[in-house]
Amino acid sequence: MNTRQSTTIVGNPLTENHTKPFCFAHLSDPHLSTLQGVRPGQLMNKRVLGYLSWLRRRRAEHRMEVLEALQRDLQQMHPAHIVVTGDLTHIGLPDEFLQARRWLDSIGSPQDVTVIPGNHDTYVHLPWKDGFAHWLPYMQSDDAGKLFPGLRIRESVAFISLSTAVPSAPFLATGSLGAQQLEKLALLLDETGRRGLCRVVLIHHPPVPGSEKWRKRLTDGRQFCDVVARHGAELVLHGHGHRTQENFIEAEGVRIPVSGMPSASATGLRPGRQAQYSLYRVRRQEPGWLIDVAVRGYDADRDAFTPQARRKPVLPDR
Repeated sequence: MNTRQSTTIVGNPLTENHTKPFCFAHLSDPHLSTLQGVRPGQLMNKRVLGYLSWLRRRRAEHRMEVLEALQRDLQQMHPAHIVVTGDLTHIGLPDEFLQARRWLDSIGSPQDVTVIPGNHDTYVHLPWKDGFAHWLPYMQSDDAGKLFPGLRIRESVAFISLSTAVPSAPFLATGSLGAQQLEKLALLLDETGRRGLCRVVLIHHPPVPGSEKWRKRLTDGRQFCDVVARHGAELVLHGHGHRTQENFIEAEGVRIPVSGMPSASATGLRPGRQAQYSLYRVRRQEPGWLIDVAVRGYDADRDAFTPQARRKPVLPDR
């Protein structure tokens, strides 16, 4: 089945009309944990490379004061839902999962926040009880029985969450979905399309082939794009690249927007990498959807998130 709905994404200031929009925030790669006090015995695998990266660079790039400013801004903007597309930790240690859970509790309830994992959250294999079990309320589907693909419906929006987080070899940061997730994704896209919902797919790795370095790629990105092109979606959101990325998936008669964000905690030591998040407002516009997007970024001088020069979104064909 191929369920088609048109989508228009505009970058103009957010406007209201007689149909009340649903507002949600997208942020990614907060890398919110600290590795202060890590013991040498915890680094006897690939984690030693991640620790050295944190020691040399990441601890200066990903800062708690930026996340505190983000939290203040989210409280002021008051989105109805928040989605976090992975990499809450640096090297996936048990204590990092606990730190991340405390941070999640501080930004919203499990009902109001949806989280998917990233490759840094699966640096190496970790028993469920020591890791993702702490995030379960923020990851599970509405029926509380399914994970990845997960489905959370908030008003007219269906958030479909995927996991590309698999342990990879040293110096690699690849991700993979696998045949089972792709098969179930197709079914969810059909089901939510028949219900007339705005389908927002959440994935950590950029899915469009060629949009990321080979060592950081989604290994089955082409298969993912084929599924989305055949079964339809209104928006695909991802992280991983620590920079603004705008692509699309070509389908019959429409281009499905694919958008990625910089890290939500980055001070901007590299050009174009300063912390940002996006606010989306979704409302029905027959025969499809109108999605307004506004970007807010960290201003170090003001220690606050402020409106940014609006990134130019992909405008899908109508």
